[in-house]
Amino acid sequence: MTASVYPDHLRARVEDYLCELRFSDDAETAGLEEAMRYSLLAGGKRIRPVLALATARATGRGEDSVLPLAAAIELIHTYSLIHDDLPAMDDDDLRRGRPTNHRTFGEDVAILAGDALYAEAFRHALHLQPGEPRDVMAALSELAAATGVNGMVGGQYLDVTGADADLRRLHGLKTGRLIGASVECVLLVHGMPSAAYRTFADELGVLFQIVDDILDVTGTDAALGKPSGSDERHGKRTYVSEFGLERARTLARQSHDRAREALARAAGGGEGSTAELEQITDFIATRTS
Repeated sequence: MTASVYPDHLRARVEDYLCELRFSDDAETAGLEEAMRYSLLAGGKRIRPVLALATARATGRGEDSVLPLAAAIELIHTYSLIHDDLPAMDDDDLRRGRPTNHRTFGEDVAILAGDALYAEAFRHALHLQPGEPRDVMAALSELAAATGVNGMVGGQYLDVTGADADLRRLHGLKTGRLIGASVECVLLVHGMPSAAYRTFADELGVLFQIVDDILDVTGTDAALGKPSGSDERHGKRTYVSEFGLERARTLARQSHDRAREALARAAGGGEGSTAELEQITDFIATRTS
C-alpha cells in the first residue's frame, strides 16, 4: 500500500484550538503550565482528536461540535506520553525530535505536568463541551474508563509487569482503548449508539499498535523523533517479538482490511461522509513515523 493522504485540515483545526488553551491562573504555577504546553504543543499528527472530528463529520455533525472533547482526548494522550518517557517507564530522552519533558523540566515537574493534563482534560470538557448533560457525562464516563484500570493504565500495568496476557488484549487496553474512545465518545456526546462503530474503533487501535511495533524495528531515529528499538531494549512484548516482522506485516494488512470493512458497515445510510475516517485508517496502515 502506498502512502496515504491525511486530513490535515482537521489537524490544523485541532492545533489552533490547543494553542489557545491556558491552564495557570497565577504566576506561582506558570512554570507548571510551561511544562504542560511544552509537550502538548510538540506537534504530531494528532490522530486521536482528528479521529474525533472526523467521526463527528461522518455522522453529520460539524467538527466544532466536539472540539472541547477532542482537546480533552489529546490532553490525556499527552499526559500518557510524558509518563511513558519517565525513567521508571520507558526511560526515553527524545520525543518528537526534542528532549522529553523530564529531561527538560525534571522528573518531579514532568510527573506533575502529566497529572495536571489529565485533570484539566476533564475540567475542560465538563465546562465547554456542548450537549445534553446526560450525553456529555456518558461520553466522559467512557473516556475515564478508557484511560483507567480497565483501559490505558491497566494495559500499561500489564506491559511493565510482564504479565502473560493475550497480546491483543494487552495492547487493546494500552493503546486501543483511547483510540476507540476517540470515536465512541463522539457518538455518545451526540446521544447516538456507538455499537456500530465499535468494531471499527477496536480494529483501528490494534492496527495502530501493530504498525507502531513494526516501526520500532524498521524506523530511523530521525523519522520516529525518538530512539528506535526501544521495545527490544526494554524487553517489551510486541507483535514483532511474538510473530516476527513479516507475520506482523501480514497481521497489519489484515487488521487494516477489517477496519475498512467495519467502517463501511457502520457508515451505511449515514448522514455524513466517512472520507476522512477512511483517510486516517489508510494513513495509520502506511505511516512511517
